[in-house]
Amino acid sequence: MMTVHSRKERVEHLLKEEIALMLMRGEIKDPRIGFVTITRVRMSKDLKKARVFFSMMGSQDEIALSKQGLNSARAFIKRELARRLALKHIPAVSFEYDDTLDYADHIERVLRRIKEED
Repeated sequence: MMTVHSRKERVEHLLKEEIALMLMRGEIKDPRIGFVTITRVRMSKDLKKARVFFSMMGSQDEIALSKQGLNSARAFIKRELARRLALKHIPAVSFEYDDTLDYADHIERVLRRIKEED
């Protein structure tokens, strides 16, 4: 069965892959950025803005520094995306920490504690 993806989903996927490659290849050279993983991209309906979510292991301070580093590299990232992708308009990107793994870990600890109490 063939899956049909919307333009928005295709652009989200392209941005996620390209930004992840830039990070993996060390093209974004900001010492504040730790070992981050791009987890997802959410585009605005008009495709003019992209919220790029990342995760990483580290303290809240390390996460905040990585977020600062990523956001300060936005102009470079946008230029690189424009150069690499065949898109009419390159969205403005912003980075946000993805706390999904933290939340899942919290739920797991709560469930484990409940099980131990039984």
